[in-house]
Amino acid sequence: MIAKTFDTVQEPVVLHEDLKTTFTGIIHPISTPDAPVHQYRGIKYASIPARFRQSKLCTYYPPQTDCSRFGPICPQPKFKSVEEELFNLTEDCIPDQGLKQSEFECLNLNITCPADATPDSYYPVMIWIHGGANRGSGSHWITDAGPLVQKSILIGKPVVIVSINFRLGLLGFAASPALRDDNHAAGDEGVGNYGLRDQQRAMEWVHRYIHAFGGDPNNVTLFGESTGAGDILCHLHSAANEVAPLFQRAIVQSALVDLDVPNVHQIGWQMSKLMSALRVQTIEELRAVDAEKLVVLGHSMRATDDGVFFRKSWTGSLINLDETLQHHHVEHHMGDSLVVELNSHSHHLKVPHHLREKSRSHSRTRHASHQPVIIGDCGAESLLWSLPASLWTAAGAVKRIRAICQSLNKANVLLRAYDINSYTPADELPERLLDLINDARFAWPTDLIAASLRAERGGHGVWRYVFDQESPSRGLPHHAVDLMYIFDNVPLPSLPTASPYDYTEPREDGYFYTPDSEDECPVPKTKAACPPATADSDSEDDGQGYDYDADWAMPVVDDWTYARVRNAIQERWLAFAYGEAPWREDKVYVFGPEGEVGERTMSIFQARRRAQVFKEALEPLGQEVVQKLGVELCNGPPVDSRAYF
Repeated sequence: MIAKTFDTVQEPVVLHEDLKTTFTGIIHPISTPDAPVHQYRGIKYASIPARFRQSKLCTYYPPQTDCSRFGPICPQPKFKSVEEELFNLTEDCIPDQGLKQSEFECLNLNITCPADATPDSYYPVMIWIHGGANRGSGSHWITDAGPLVQKSILIGKPVVIVSINFRLGLLGFAASPALRDDNHAAGDEGVGNYGLRDQQRAMEWVHRYIHAFGGDPNNVTLFGESTGAGDILCHLHSAANEVAPLFQRAIVQSALVDLDVPNVHQIGWQMSKLMSALRVQTIEELRAVDAEKLVVLGHSMRATDDGVFFRKSWTGSLINLDETLQHHHVEHHMGDSLVVELNSHSHHLKVPHHLREKSRSHSRTRHASHQPVIIGDCGAESLLWSLPASLWTAAGAVKRIRAICQSLNKANVLLRAYDINSYTPADELPERLLDLINDARFAWPTDLIAASLRAERGGHGVWRYVFDQESPSRGLPHHAVDLMYIFDNVPLPSLPTASPYDYTEPREDGYFYTPDSEDECPVPKTKAACPPATADSDSEDDGQGYDYDADWAMPVVDDWTYARVRNAIQERWLAFAYGEAPWREDKVYVFGPEGEVGERTMSIFQARRRAQVFKEALEPLGQEVVQKLGVELCNGPPVDSRAYF
């Protein structure tokens, strides 16, 4: 029925007729009188019958369901989250959420919605799939959806956001021939991909039951980052998505994924090594091992090509390399001229018909290849591996790169492109290796995936962005920095309010030009006086927990640039959820650096993403070798056993 607040107890409730229960949530702390937000936490969406078995959709609830507390998350190593480490947060500014861990009760979701949502609202739904590999959760404070939902209300595009928890690491992605036989005997299809199947169960739950919370089950946008973005790519290529899609569009942020998905036998080899280390021989013995021992293993395991999960036309790779490179070269050589010719009769992007469909249309019948996608990456993703990169010696790195390339000529081209040789100074080597890692694991794969998706869609339905806006704490656009701007939860340092844009003369229509680009970047004059961004925190000092260069006496990012980039990315993500084209398809949207936002020509990649190096040094090696190279460099140099004696 209707989500409302009882005057006596001040508790939001949803009377769910289909599930015959009353969900009782909370008024989100960020709520204001003009933009109240409700949140329903820890709703169980599926059950796990046993370890390494497929989850089952939850359809039964007690008459009263308390949704005031977050549910358990998947067992994982108890360290800082990847995001907290990258954001350089100290312990005193990280809230203690006290999230419990449970292997069999971790399949739950959180729903954040406008307070006025009713079953007749049919607001677009956005499902957040978190990253972090074998760590993280959909309940993490950094990605709390409250501020984003409030933003959607304030700009007149209200949405319902669902964040999900699912199985991780070995618990979520173990696979082997023996485990496949075990699953088959229990009546399960396929093997492995338990975490991906959990995500599908969550999507199915949303499709069936989100209407009572004010969401439109036929207007769902997936968005995710890092390994979560990689999972979205797997869903785009899944058999279930080909037959009956449960989402209508996707946003892929900084995907970290193996482009060539290993098959059961390949992943089984890793499983055999892990079982030997645990001194177990059978699947039943493996099921009896304490979960705390398993969570530190199998951190690199993710999707498995089990012959069931992926669609029938699946080639084993997330990209069709030949078709992608052919289409990609046409894009780079013809650039905007091709698009201008196709759309010469109009100055505006013609929004594809499937984007103009009303939210209650029969969108589930649309073929998966028609699902629109936003995809992009951050400028310095590889900061994540600064430590292992710093451990390499120049001679050791050169030797390893040549060994992996298996071609002296190709290896030399690669080494020259990144200015690496046996005599590279020790203080310069890590930065150059990080450039190579960044391109091998993020920038080039993202470019290939985008080109492959566009080729599958006949040259349309894919929007590219680059996120080069600096982190307020580190001064670099590192991995996951976009989450700080999208969700707007991280406490910021004491940011200066001055900006060079404050002194820029506006045009007659009240908009500004960017000083460093020939393209216009329309920014309303009022934006120059954006109020400082605030965080949802009880702390009196929002500046705690950050270290920045004392020699400069100020962070790179000021209030104005932070608010400008935050507003730009939030508004475009929300517009996309509403089925609108977020920007022109033939353009790339830039977020940063230094607060720059706007559409730019595709030639931006030549300067920002080393596109020429991709073509000359990486393409000849092939994506399989390049990805292996990236992983090896991320692992650091091999340990010399002689060092122990």
